[in-house]
Amino acid sequence: MDSGRGADTGVVRGATATWTDGASWQLVGREQELAELERCLDDPDGPGLVLVHGERGAGRSAFAHAAAERLAARDHVVLPLVCVRGDQDRPLLLALRVVTAVREHRSVTGRQPAAGRANPEAEVLAAAERGDRAALADALLFALTHAAPVAVVVDDAQYADVASLGVLGAVAARCPPEVRLVITSVRHTGGTGDAASGRRQDQAVGLPAEAGTARTIALPRLTRPQLADMVARRSQAAPDPALVARVLGLTRGIPAAADALLTEWSRRDAVRIADGHAFLAASAPVPVLPDEDRFMRALHELGEPCRTTAAALSVLWPLGRTAVALVAGSTGLSDQEVGDGVRRLIAAGLLDELPGEDGGGPRGWVFRSPLMEHATRERLGPLERARMSAAAVEALWAARDGTAAATSPRRPAVLLEEADTVTYLPERMADAGVLIDRERAAAELTAAAEALHPDPEDRGMLRWFRAALRLIEEPAARELALLRCVKAAWVVGDHPAAGQAAETILRDPSDVVSGPDLHELAALQVVAVTSVKDWPHLSRMGAAEWWDRLPLPPEAALPARALALCMSGRWPEGLDLFSRTEPVWRPDPHIRLIPELAQAVGNLVQGRTDMLARALETPPDPGLPPEALYSIAAGYTLQLLGNADLCGAMDLLKDRGMPPEALPPTSHFLLLHLQGRWDDALALARGMVAKDQAFIAPPQHHLFAAGTAAILLARGKPTGAARLIAGERGTHEGHVEIFLDVAEAAVLRTMGRPDAADRILRRGLREADARGYVYGTDELAAALAMLRAEDGRADAAAGCLRRLEELAGRTGSGRTRLLHLLASARVRRQGSGAARELLHEAVELARSRCQPYETAVTLVAAAGDAGPPELLHEAYELYGETGSLLSRFHTRAAMREAGLTVPGRRQAAAENEQLLATLVTEGLANRQIATVLRLSQDAVANRLSRLFARTGLRSRTEIVSAMLTGNPLTAPDL
Repeated sequence: MDSGRGADTGVVRGATATWTDGASWQLVGREQELAELERCLDDPDGPGLVLVHGERGAGRSAFAHAAAERLAARDHVVLPLVCVRGDQDRPLLLALRVVTAVREHRSVTGRQPAAGRANPEAEVLAAAERGDRAALADALLFALTHAAPVAVVVDDAQYADVASLGVLGAVAARCPPEVRLVITSVRHTGGTGDAASGRRQDQAVGLPAEAGTARTIALPRLTRPQLADMVARRSQAAPDPALVARVLGLTRGIPAAADALLTEWSRRDAVRIADGHAFLAASAPVPVLPDEDRFMRALHELGEPCRTTAAALSVLWPLGRTAVALVAGSTGLSDQEVGDGVRRLIAAGLLDELPGEDGGGPRGWVFRSPLMEHATRERLGPLERARMSAAAVEALWAARDGTAAATSPRRPAVLLEEADTVTYLPERMADAGVLIDRERAAAELTAAAEALHPDPEDRGMLRWFRAALRLIEEPAARELALLRCVKAAWVVGDHPAAGQAAETILRDPSDVVSGPDLHELAALQVVAVTSVKDWPHLSRMGAAEWWDRLPLPPEAALPARALALCMSGRWPEGLDLFSRTEPVWRPDPHIRLIPELAQAVGNLVQGRTDMLARALETPPDPGLPPEALYSIAAGYTLQLLGNADLCGAMDLLKDRGMPPEALPPTSHFLLLHLQGRWDDALALARGMVAKDQAFIAPPQHHLFAAGTAAILLARGKPTGAARLIAGERGTHEGHVEIFLDVAEAAVLRTMGRPDAADRILRRGLREADARGYVYGTDELAAALAMLRAEDGRADAAAGCLRRLEELAGRTGSGRTRLLHLLASARVRRQGSGAARELLHEAVELARSRCQPYETAVTLVAAAGDAGPPELLHEAYELYGETGSLLSRFHTRAAMREAGLTVPGRRQAAAENEQLLATLVTEGLANRQIATVLRLSQDAVANRLSRLFARTGLRSRTEIVSAMLTGNPLTAPDL
């Protein structure tokens, strides 16, 4: 990497500088270039000189250090030197420093000068004073040859003096194989040179022809996979593809820029780790590079007019050639000064020139690193930025209106194809603010924001709505604009901001906000308070006094208050209020949507599904707004998914014309979970956890954590599952934790603690009964019945079976019926005719429900209870579809016990190793691993020994590192 050192680093004639300060030696993505260097070093007839070229930030200094290490490993004495700005004005400085370095090496090692040349340093000084480069080259070659094996590694040779480069070239042409020269220098593509100095700083250092054969190694930018490797090493986690894409987009693969970006994000806690995967936090801002960053320092050292030109171009470059005139007009610089600044910025490797067609001159200019462009733009003051943005907006408006030709002889402004043509103009209007036509800007910002809805990538919808709001002066229009901001904030997941803005309107609504809008805002505020888990506030919202202070009509306030009671876990009170106020909210087809959904959910909580069934059978009013139809369809889909009714959910989505991908993330996760698409579900879940977007309203509030924990457990991650459950405990004040109880009991059973699992399940049933809570208790009862049956306590399980039977008849739920069949068969005498009949029905029911993991569990139970053992093959394949390593491991054991052949021997062995490594990464000791795998401790120890022997890994720590970074279980790259 470019050292960026200035001339005032204390390097004087005869001194030796090294690059041990501030350099980063961790090379990423340079394996091919290092291999080429190794071939040069190992070839006795290879080149005596290796030139390493790369742009600023390409990693030249790190590569030079790697070269020095490899030379030292070949028993070469390494003499590392660094050139700094100003050296080019001091003839033969570098050559003299090489001689000094050889002398210092001799003084340290005690080696004496060769016989016949008692004072080679005096010869060098004399030759230097005469300017006799040939004599100096002879003396230097003699010194190096008698110090051999020796290597001179020169970094940042673009600052070296020309005379010394000539001397080194002559030495390289004649040096023996035991003498090596490695020189690094900057090479920037494009540019026409430094107009101030006359020297082509954009080209790498050149050596005279007498240098003989030299090998050139170019350091290109990093590719997407190489950047992913960099992120993985920095975070010790597998990077999310969206994070890698963001790094690539902001840095264009320049290593130093990527390193600076990751460093700044790390300082701001913007990179979050979830289940061993790294994600960028929601709405994480692009960091501003500090002044000491190499790119910003390079810009500062150029001085004026480069700094002013770069600052203006950070706003105006997307306008191509027009940008030069706009830069001049908005900064006070002349066109000549701007042109000079552009040329010097190109020469310094900070800008790239975009070639035009047919040699017609450049189309424009673009920053090499968008990260630096951002840092330069962010250093502008608000007024400067607004003024430049206004110039861009006016130019684009004039071009669109056809008035540009009348006002200027220059060609109309056109956005470069390299620019983001969707966001550029709205962003500039937002920055320009009151300096442009407010009414036109507000209208165009609103239209642009609406065109992006729902803006899953956060490209600007909410920012532009807010910018439009700032430009609108008329009170009624402002309130409608604020309403748009509320809805946009909710869509992009900024629930606190949405709730606060909603309350602003609710405190003093005007006539322009309709009754349905007020009702929607009131409900949104309730759910927003729930999403941030402000339980005291939510409890207050359940009281009439809280709503009485707001000037709202009853059809808005009463349903919202009832909803607050439900969200607080006070379902009976909420249902009662909904029932008593039905004449108020029922007449309006828009307003009744949320109360009807809340009533259906409340009845579901109490074990009554008839209202939900009727609501699903009633088609929605086609005259409702699209966003209302979407929200209500998503709400009912969530209820079906929460009831484990995948077929019902898919039918509803098909009937409403909604693709599954359009569901809110939490509902989409539940859908993927039931479908057995667990890789996709986990990828979605990790991102939601890392970005704190895993909110689900009651009563499904714990289903996300419980579902994720179930996946982790089935994949051999009991510690991760337990940690996730523990983190979710107590987060919903006043709510039951049924699904967490079921998930934790499963973890405890896997870890060999059935007594603790029994206590948790019994506690969950007691709490649910005390609250009159039925939803989800079938899972508790079934798990408890299975646990007691395994312990041989059939009598104790009988009560659970009676509860399950009553629930199955009461709710008509297919999931409850399946749980009852499986539990009943397990409690009955194993292998009995009655058990076989129950399991036969269970298998048919499970297959009809189209849920792979649920079906696999059912098939294993049927095969284990004297059913056809071939069912294990089907279960084994289904577990494979979901990636359930632990479940497949136990199924393999059952297949062998049943005398069945396990398919795919090599794949099974690989899965066993992967599962073992996963359990080690979970931090489990051999005894705990033995419990999870149902093996002896000796068997686990033997498996670990074989894993170490095959992979070359030497410790549990190396296994963990390989697993966390997503690397295969192979020997580490030493």
